[in-house]
Amino acid sequence: MTRVAIGFQGGQVLAVRLDDKALEALGRALESGGWHELATEDGTARINLAQVVYVQVDSADQRVGFGA
Repeated sequence: MTRVAIGFQGGQVLAVRLDDKALEALGRALESGGWHELATEDGTARINLAQVVYVQVDSADQRVGFGA
């Protein structure tokens, strides 16, 4: 699962965790606009893509504890 933050006009941010398939589907949907049903780790969200101003994908490796 990948952490993704979706920013909307007006400043709201939707933070979700998506699998690779859902992340790819979101990317394709952003090109066409309209409404998109987003399958997240916690359930389903329906978003208006015309209101999305950014999508931030966390590409950093997630580590637990202390590392060198």
